[in-house]
Amino acid sequence: MFRRSVLAAAAALVLATTAAATATAATAPGFLGGADLPPHPSSPWYAGPVTKGLPQTTPFCLEGVLPAAGGWHRTFGTDVDAGAVQVSVRSASDASAARLAASLERKVAACAADWLRRTPGGTASWQDYGKLAVEEGAHVYGVDTSIPESEPGVHLYGIGRDGSTVTVVMWGQMGHLTDAPVPAFRKTTTTAVNRLDP
Repeated sequence: MFRRSVLAAAAALVLATTAAATATAATAPGFLGGADLPPHPSSPWYAGPVTKGLPQTTPFCLEGVLPAAGGWHRTFGTDVDAGAVQVSVRSASDASAARLAASLERKVAACAADWLRRTPGGTASWQDYGKLAVEEGAHVYGVDTSIPESEPGVHLYGIGRDGSTVTVVMWGQMGHLTDAPVPAFRKTTTTAVNRLDP
């Protein structure tokens, strides 16, 4: 009788632990709202719903590095040329999340050079805007690309981690790195990481 009770209790504990892990994996991390993005001079930001999985179109510079498992995203738009997307991924462990964050940083840091190799006649540059002291850390980068007879495009990236959850925020619009709202975007990245629930 005692052994049956112990086995039943152990089985119940395993089921409860599994259910808790499943519930955590099924719950979206905390996301930014439109008001958390750098203010646009002529338009409000419109936020889409928080959606499970990755965006239908992979954000520029992040192709092939974001895992589908554990992913959530939210897109943002304005009445003009600016847009943004936030993707957050719940990893299996802190260590795997740290590896993902490092992979995202390497991908963005190499993006301008990779784009130039694929785009004859184009110009591109990038900027490391430094680390942020928030949770397990965050990093902000900028990438500027242009092709002849076309409007240039600039993107900012904020990549950060809280425990086993990684987030990347990408902001973009027409223009160059000199047009990018870097101080405001650094605040956006800090907010994004602080809002995660690992």
